[in-house]
Amino acid sequence: MVLSEEDPSVVQMEQYDKKKRIMQMVEEEEIQFIRMNFTDIFGFGKCVEITPDELEKALDGELMFDGSSVDGFGRVEESDMYLIPDLDTFMPVSIRSTEKGIGQIFCSVYDSDRKPFSGCPRNILKRTLDEAKALGYELNVGPEGEFFLFHMDENENPIFDKHDNAGYFDHSPFDKGIDAKRDIITKMKEMGFSIEASHHEVAPGQQEIDFKYGEALDVADKWMTFKQIVKNIAHEQGLYASFLPKPFTKESGNAMHCNQSLCKGEENVFYDPDSETKLSKTAEYYVGGLIKHAKEIAAICNPTINSYKRLVPNYEAPTNIVWSFCNRSSFIRIPNARKKGTRVELRTPDPTANPYLVFAVMLKAGLDGIRNKIEPPELVNKNIYSLSKKEQQNYDIERYPSNLYEALKHMEDSQLLKDTLGEHAFNVFFKTKMKEWIEYDKTVHSWEIKNYLKKY
Repeated sequence: MVLSEEDPSVVQMEQYDKKKRIMQMVEEEEIQFIRMNFTDIFGFGKCVEITPDELEKALDGELMFDGSSVDGFGRVEESDMYLIPDLDTFMPVSIRSTEKGIGQIFCSVYDSDRKPFSGCPRNILKRTLDEAKALGYELNVGPEGEFFLFHMDENENPIFDKHDNAGYFDHSPFDKGIDAKRDIITKMKEMGFSIEASHHEVAPGQQEIDFKYGEALDVADKWMTFKQIVKNIAHEQGLYASFLPKPFTKESGNAMHCNQSLCKGEENVFYDPDSETKLSKTAEYYVGGLIKHAKEIAAICNPTINSYKRLVPNYEAPTNIVWSFCNRSSFIRIPNARKKGTRVELRTPDPTANPYLVFAVMLKAGLDGIRNKIEPPELVNKNIYSLSKKEQQNYDIERYPSNLYEALKHMEDSQLLKDTLGEHAFNVFFKTKMKEWIEYDKTVHSWEIKNYLKKY
């Protein structure tokens, strides 16, 4: 009898072999602590650290933790949860130069009934990827990582001032973060990242590191590791790394541009050599879905008050929902690369977003476009910031949400987000972020004191 890959006995044997290899690696690498990594609904990395004595139990999915202590996971009366490790993600790590004998593995969260917890971001992305797989598609994503470097005071708090006076593509001696950036890249390469490019970004003190695209779940895990590497290596260099979208009012902000493509095996289905633009109808429908649901997914892609301070004209950040070829003021940009490099770049997400949720809602919106053959609007290959109101009306351009409250109101009525996130994650995210907005809205800010106190 020939066994298929889905045969339980084959899967069980594969899992056994993977566990055996992990146990062997832990012994050979003299690993003393293993981080069981997971992520909360709001994109903050968490971990439970164990020693090799507990590893076999953890690899068998027997490691429990208190879910009620994690924002948005469980109530006190239903707190018992399990960390189920993804055995393919285990690796020795040394994020800081001083640490040795450390390993990490990414986990999905299961509830007390041993079922995937619906509020686990990793499970949410896996569900959406399974939906794409049922249609024959695999999602590849390549996020662009932007961050600011600040000096620190004697208490290791960031000094809110520009770290350097460098600009786009500038290098040493103007860029004082060059050593930190090189050490970050070296560490990333040690941990299996393929670096595509790195450079000083537009704003003073701002850096960008881009690593190679890949399968969406693996890249979401890598993004979580990337942020930890950046923060830890920068700290060792006496710097504070921040992924805040808009630290300075009159400078460009941090984005997490998401380059994405759908594949069937080795074929990039966004590429069509016979079309005038070399872009397939599948790609156009995918873009149509993203544009249709742009306002609904805004709160996931831009989840903080500060996120919308970045999305203003003249800073290469999108403010209107249009698509374009190579126009960096657009919501979606289609880069020049074709064949395997054909991709759709969503330019709204920022690094405060949860990568698992961003990838899930992007994919869900795109698949809706493909299923329902949603045609995208007319291309806008002009600088959108300079268009007159009449020109914008001619193009029928819709505006992207300008603040978190507006984005949440669009999210509130979105069936697509309810289906993607599930009832638990949707409600927790919406209620928490609405509370955040209300608190911000009721707080007296320094701008008001500066402009009103002596005037009235």
